[in-house]
Amino acid sequence: MQELIDRLKQEANLSEEQAKKAIDTIKTFVVEKFPMLEGAVNNIFDS
Repeated sequence: MQELIDRLKQEANLSEEQAKKAIDTIKTFVVEKFPMLEGAVNNIFDS
């Protein structure tokens, strides 16, 4: 996940904290919309 954080920091000019919050927001959104994918989403974003 650090690679995604680094990319958000570089390409979207976000701070480390902002990048992490963005990822958490996206993760929550996807799980709310597609609860059957929760396990996969957790595996992707928690690695």
